Amino acid sequence: MSTTLITGGLVVTAAEEMQADVLIDAGRVVAVVDRNAAVARSLTADRVLDASGLYVIPGGVDAHTHMDFPFGGTFSSDDFASGTRAAAWGGTTTIVDFAVQTKGHALREGLDTWHAKADGQACVDYAFHMILSDVNEGTLREMDALVEEGVTSFKMFMAYPGVFYSDDGQILRAMQRTAANGGLAMMHAENGIAIDVLVEQALAAGRTDPRHHGEVRKVLLEAEATHRAIQLARVAGSPLYVVHVSAQEAVAELATARGMDLPVFGETCPQYLYLSTDELAEPDFGGAKYVCSTPLRPAEHQAALWRALRTDDLQVVSTDHCPFCFTGQKDLGKGDFSKIPNGMPGVEHRMDLLHQAVVDGHITRRRWIDIACATPARMFGLYPKKGTLAPGADADVVLYDPHAEQTLSAQTHHMNVDYSAYEGRTLTGRVVTVLSRGETVIDRRTYTGRAGRGQYVPRGICQFLN
Repeated sequence: MSTTLITGGLVVTAAEEMQADVLIDAGRVVAVVDRNAAVARSLTADRVLDASGLYVIPGGVDAHTHMDFPFGGTFSSDDFASGTRAAAWGGTTTIVDFAVQTKGHALREGLDTWHAKADGQACVDYAFHMILSDVNEGTLREMDALVEEGVTSFKMFMAYPGVFYSDDGQILRAMQRTAANGGLAMMHAENGIAIDVLVEQALAAGRTDPRHHGEVRKVLLEAEATHRAIQLARVAGSPLYVVHVSAQEAVAELATARGMDLPVFGETCPQYLYLSTDELAEPDFGGAKYVCSTPLRPAEHQAALWRALRTDDLQVVSTDHCPFCFTGQKDLGKGDFSKIPNGMPGVEHRMDLLHQAVVDGHITRRRWIDIACATPARMFGLYPKKGTLAPGADADVVLYDPHAEQTLSAQTHHMNVDYSAYEGRTLTGRVVTVLSRGETVIDRRTYTGRAGRGQYVPRGICQFLN
């Protein structure tokens, strides 16, 4: 593989910003050199990329995606080929997807199924979490073996009774296992038993529109489940990572736990930062596009989420990318909001939406890279191979134009879904060129990648626990 020199740009990592040149060899970063240093003038390479006027940033790490994911009698509309291509267009060079254990089957069987889905399909690198749908003595033993081979995080659901749901006893047992084997317990924190009662009551009263999805999945039932997950983790002595936090009250539970120095972490997603129940109320069933769980909340929750990202009570922004087409999938729930497949597209726009947050003054440039690249890599045992620009790191590099304007639209996005959750929204900032392990996959807004070049990446344990 030839050498590459990226020159003229502002290098931005979670730790620093500097006018520097980046030298790449054999798919790895070999040097990041201050442009004013004498040695910078002697750097040579087979290929030189001019990044003048651009940011040079690490490739994004999206630690929460669902490619080709079964839900509600259908599958998410992006597979590993289309989904990772869209990720690359948005400057994300690593995803961590969720392999699913089917009830009554082994973890290994589910993991093998997801390897088969991704193998030969992914454009960028990928890793796996494991969804536990059936906690029993056999699957508990399997968790140890999965940690050894680089699947080091295990997701459970307090929601979706009869599908993915685990009761408190099962959750406690699994958390005891992660406490012993170094794994990280991940939690979808909503009180699914109570929510099902409210769903039944809403439908019986004729409240069938998409907006009622958000109304029955109440803020207090997210907060209650978050509190309960934290206490179960304390009893087990396990670290805990709460996914897709959407509500101010749930953030408060995490902040209290972190104030006690507990190993409790949380992520939110762009949809909770930018969208609200206003979208769920779109007429003519349009709100179905925005049905996801946890649900969109009233706009007043957004300030608490932004604040938590600044104060580190939330550490990561992932997408929970789980797209379903409006026609043929979301419309399965016409007349019954509970049958709308839960999930939204987002993998292509996370880096841009978070850069807009820099422009708007919500976060700093370095915090942008922290919550989108470095911390997800550390959280899930990928750092410093991923998430930074430093000697030895994979050469996952994005040249980013902070001044370019773009308008998001289903007409121009690359995700395999027939609508955009951000249709017509104008953003400042855009990906120009993307390198994955030194290989150009987006070249000045032209896709040059290919399905199958992405590699599976085994992960270490959470690096915030060392």
